[in-house]
Amino acid sequence: MGEFYTMKIAGLERQLPICPLNDKVSIAGFIIFGDVELTVKACEELLKKLPEFDYIVTPEAKSIPLAYEMSRQSGKKYFVARKKAKLYMQAPVKVDVRSITTDAEQVLILDGADGEQIKGKRVVIIDDVISTGESLTAMEKLMAHFDAQVVAKASVLAEGDAAKRDDIVFLEELPLIFT
Repeated sequence: MGEFYTMKIAGLERQLPICPLNDKVSIAGFIIFGDVELTVKACEELLKKLPEFDYIVTPEAKSIPLAYEMSRQSGKKYFVARKKAKLYMQAPVKVDVRSITTDAEQVLILDGADGEQIKGKRVVIIDDVISTGESLTAMEKLMAHFDAQVVAKASVLAEGDAAKRDDIVFLEELPLIFT
């Protein structure tokens, strides 16, 4: 077994695996997939911190369970910005993104039909972890393309310097681990 970082999130204790980014910095890996208890509790707590909104939007893939659960609890519809265009998409809009946890440049694509629904509406962008903010920036560009009003940018955890930002809503700080 490897090393773990212990933290409380939404009142629940979790052991997060320590994952090296390079020879000087590691991160505690936060994977919400399959952790229904944490998903439900984290969404309850995040919804308490959010202003009024019309829709939830999220980048694919790790934050989809959060968007679903926030939608279930709030009764508000959610949309997913996909990593690849799909045949069903009508006039998809694409932006580039580079994430700290992904080796290569990626894209986020929102179906134009979904974009028409959020046009002029108040949206919340939800992600599992905000670190460099690159995914958020890409999501904001997508929202701007459709004239959606981003009323909050939220995540379960804010990592490193992201925790110092005053323009995001999050539950806990996830420190970088220096070796």
